[in-house]
Amino acid sequence: MPPDSQTPFLVLSGIEKSFPGVRALQDGRLELRPGEVHALLGENGAGKSTLIRILAGAQPPDAGTIQLDGHPIRIASPHEGRRLGISVIYQEFNLVPAMSVQENLFLGQEHSRAGWIRRSTETRAARELLDRLGARFDPDTLCRDLSVAEQQLVEIAKALLHQTRVLVMDEPTAALSGREVDRLFTLVRDLRSQGIAIVYVSHRLDEVFELCDRATILRDGCHVATRDIADLSRPELIELMVGRALTAEYPTRSPRIGEPRLVVQNLSRGNAVQDVSFEIRRGEILGLAGLVGAGRTETARLLFGADRADSGSISLDGQPLELRGPADAIRAGICLLTEDRKHQGLVLNHSVRDNFSLPNLPRFSRLGLLRSTAESSAFDRYVHDLRIRISHPTQPARLLSGGNQQKVVLAKWLQSDADVILVDEPTRGVDVGARFEIYQLLHQLADAGKAILMISSELPEILGMSDRILVMRGGRIQGEITDVPNASQADILRLATS
Repeated sequence: MPPDSQTPFLVLSGIEKSFPGVRALQDGRLELRPGEVHALLGENGAGKSTLIRILAGAQPPDAGTIQLDGHPIRIASPHEGRRLGISVIYQEFNLVPAMSVQENLFLGQEHSRAGWIRRSTETRAARELLDRLGARFDPDTLCRDLSVAEQQLVEIAKALLHQTRVLVMDEPTAALSGREVDRLFTLVRDLRSQGIAIVYVSHRLDEVFELCDRATILRDGCHVATRDIADLSRPELIELMVGRALTAEYPTRSPRIGEPRLVVQNLSRGNAVQDVSFEIRRGEILGLAGLVGAGRTETARLLFGADRADSGSISLDGQPLELRGPADAIRAGICLLTEDRKHQGLVLNHSVRDNFSLPNLPRFSRLGLLRSTAESSAFDRYVHDLRIRISHPTQPARLLSGGNQQKVVLAKWLQSDADVILVDEPTRGVDVGARFEIYQLLHQLADAGKAILMISSELPEILGMSDRILVMRGGRIQGEITDVPNASQADILRLATS
């Protein structure tokens, strides 16, 4: 960090914000220095997203002050925020898929003369900007044809068009492969060297320790601490975030593994899944690892009936299954916690109770009529047992934090009492405290005799949670790791890339 960059140029202090039934921020604070990567950390529901929206001008604070270069300011809108040099890249990118990269870059700020858009000027500016970022695609490429990492570059390019001084990145590596993460880190360090302040929001603490200079921690809407990363240990940081010491990030368990429950033989679908065979035993957590595009999610979708296999067989407890769709899988006792909970696991505009009830309506109905008392009683039990933070059962699911959304998805499948539980990236976007609770729940399910398939891109998670690990590459099972306690990330990567 440059020696003259120790004085904060942007200061948020005493920020308060309430919504109906929820006090999101009570004492939000953030101080940014030029040319630093500043982690904004806290559990889901700690107030991070609200503070970001206030910083961006998307929401006004109820109280508190914002100062820029020593002068009080009011950020009345996102447009005003961008004019002041503040840009936010959210997890859900703000791009128009059917438009080109160039059109997205200049949307709403087109270069024009006498009412005519100057395409040649825009093309030249777009090429210069993309070259600066090391992009390998043309400005006329449609955004829908770009990978997630390439779309992220377009978002960064949009931010740099506004002479950005502050760039907020919300869970920027959630859907990136290992190589893409490395390239992003190189880019972030380059932006830091140019004096841009990066606010880095992530639940992946390894990234925080590798990339960030300082961290601000929020808990229950309040500022807890702002510390230099070099002065923090991992256990200290976790304790600041969750308010209690976690002696380990993964709970311990003595597995009682029984006979095979789900048996998969020679399962294939196009090039995505090729001749895949394995079994999951009673009481076992089977980890499924591999790089992005290895075929892990595609395999889970075949097991859930979301896609139809070209060939192969699936049997549960010795009985062959014919899965024509998810309804067949649910009836057979198979459930899937999807990788994309917002678009595939929840109906975001419906209430949390409705989302819980949707796959369980036969359990709550009699003679075609919903027994609302039984529904409410079951839902309230899971809210208590899983510690789901909601203001009211009718609260729309879209208003919950990522961790609480994941718990609602877990609750609805727990109520279905499935025998085989497929979990795809179960802790993506989930804070460290909620992660531990989800890990404990998966252990409890395995101890109850369930068969669990866990897909994760986080190798420490796969190693910390699995009884046995399969590694996929190019749609095939590349290898198996049975001695998990003595295995390493390098062992998984060796199979994933061999």
